[in-house]
Amino acid sequence: MSKILVIEDEAAIRRVLVKILSEESEAYQLSEAEDGAKGIEVLKKEDFDLVLCDIKMPKMDGVEVLEAAKKLKPEIPFIMISGHGDLDTAVNTMRLGAFDYISKPPDLNRLLTTVRNALDRKELVVENKILKKKVSKNYEMVGNSEAIETIKGMIEKVAPTDARVLITGSNGTGKELVAHWLHQKSPRSSAPFIEVNCAAIPSELIESELFGHVKGAFTSAVKDRAGKFEAANKGTIFLDEIGDMSMSAQAKVLRALQENKISRVGSDKDIKVDVRVLAATNKDLKKEIAEGNFREDLYHRLAVILIKVPALNDRRDDIPLLISHFSQKIASEQGTGVKSFSQKAVALLQSYDWTGNIRELRNVVERLIILGGKEVSEEDVKLFASK
Repeated sequence: MSKILVIEDEAAIRRVLVKILSEESEAYQLSEAEDGAKGIEVLKKEDFDLVLCDIKMPKMDGVEVLEAAKKLKPEIPFIMISGHGDLDTAVNTMRLGAFDYISKPPDLNRLLTTVRNALDRKELVVENKILKKKVSKNYEMVGNSEAIETIKGMIEKVAPTDARVLITGSNGTGKELVAHWLHQKSPRSSAPFIEVNCAAIPSELIESELFGHVKGAFTSAVKDRAGKFEAANKGTIFLDEIGDMSMSAQAKVLRALQENKISRVGSDKDIKVDVRVLAATNKDLKKEIAEGNFREDLYHRLAVILIKVPALNDRRDDIPLLISHFSQKIASEQGTGVKSFSQKAVALLQSYDWTGNIRELRNVVERLIILGGKEVSEEDVKLFASK
């Protein structure tokens, strides 16, 4: 159920707005306020997913309402309602944080599309906040080897900037952790972190996923939809496995990086975006360029800073710390006591060839905790983690 507040001093227009939205969806719960001051009082008492607010009102105009509301609850999207003479003010409200504006009398399609887009954006922001609460615990770079300390040092230098970063390394090495750390330590940390696995999205859908689409752009496009670049506005977008992206999508990403603009599939309207781009790949992009599978100009746009995440075999000194970290994490997840590993068990695990890197080690530690004795022994490792 999406809660929408309509702040409008003209009763007739207020009734029209409420009627249109009520008929559009039973999932909309509508509330009304006949002036700005009362609207702020309602906002103090209740949480809303969206506010429609008139610009010209007695006592407290729409700009004042917007500014006051953003201090109270900055995450609530505002759609401003403007009269013919209020367009300059309406545009100014966008700079103050309004999602969009519509003119009086409201056009039905424009109103409904704007409301749906605003609610979609609010949902993405909420989902991202939930994710961010988990990020600080779930994404931790464990290790004190020289290779890891070098990466941590690079992150400290690069994170405060808006420089684009290309993270390379084999599958399972922890490229995703580097991206999360770069975002968390950046001035954008309170804004969205949007992750896109380019390898997991079919090539025919990747452009829609990244840039959004308009209704009717293709068969299943039943409504306008914002893409990941819009969702990441003011924040960070992480393009994982970018080496698997189609050439047509690469061209659009290049334009977004060059001009800070995107356009939804099926639309020729430009949308400005302010997004920091991080990318990762397990492929040799220079080889992909030579074979005609990756754009060289995009590579140079992305690879302002290069961070190579080492394989676990190249940082064996970190394995004892990683085993301890995973043991505590698994015990917490399963609600059990933390199991210890004997020195011989740890030494044997350090000697193994970890082709699956940290991801494989984590799985093996969990297997040993489940199947091993009260203290995981060297014999347990030989039985249950044999390489």
